[in-house]
Amino acid sequence: MNIALWILQVLLAALFMWHGWLLLVPPAELVEIMNAAFPLWFRIFLGVIEVLASIGLILPGVTRIQPWLIPFTATGLMIVMVCATVLHSYKNETSSAVTTAVVFVILAFVMYMRWKVKPITGKRS
Repeated sequence: MNIALWILQVLLAALFMWHGWLLLVPPAELVEIMNAAFPLWFRIFLGVIEVLASIGLILPGVTRIQPWLIPFTATGLMIVMVCATVLHSYKNETSSAVTTAVVFVILAFVMYMRWKVKPITGKRS
């Protein structure tokens, strides 16, 4: 189960790193679309949050320094996914709403497993 959790964490981290980077440095053809959907400050804020969260899903477990941050990071990303699902539902973007809901469920699974069932223990002094 530990290997499956690590695979999920790495895949989630890759997803959020990609999406966060896309928000921070979008291709030229997407800039106008993104700016019409969100203010620039919000897009940058969301991109930074997603990039940092992708690091927070992996680094505490690898270093075993404050590994309790993994479930907290997953919880924060779950809040982002709920907001994204509501936004996509409101805009009648069904496939995007379903995708964000599925990511929410995976994040909830990782959060619960790393919090209660298979937590990563920290370094011993």
